[in-house]
Amino acid sequence: MVAVDAAGRVALVRQWRLAANDALLEIPAGGLDIADDGSKEDPDLAAARELEEETGLRAGTWRKLGAFYSAPGFTDELMHLYIATELTPADPDGRLGPDEDERLILEWRPWQEAVSLAETGGIRDAKSIVGLFWLARVMETEGRV
Repeated sequence: MVAVDAAGRVALVRQWRLAANDALLEIPAGGLDIADDGSKEDPDLAAARELEEETGLRAGTWRKLGAFYSAPGFTDELMHLYIATELTPADPDGRLGPDEDERLILEWRPWQEAVSLAETGGIRDAKSIVGLFWLARVMETEGRV
């Protein structure tokens, strides 16, 4: 999810990625839960759940931008990309938290700075680069999210 607040800042999470051997700055994201019958969670529901788990935020408005395969040469993972706006803190008493193995640091960056980080290598995660470039295109063509 590309979560954008009223001031035009993007919510990013910094987390350790073993395969990269580094703490990467990324847009919030997560997998689809699998039900006992093998069906996958609805991506719209998963997006809201993951945003709250990773950032402690809820969004009043969701806009699905599209979907893309993360690495079709070796996985069938289909990523669903959203812009989330009208952000508010989740109720602390009922807030969904991160998974036990996740250590996340929330960072806010003006959207232009976040896009610049994607362009210059400060953000190296593919889904984040796609999301931020898509955000830049929306901002350039529509002037708002």
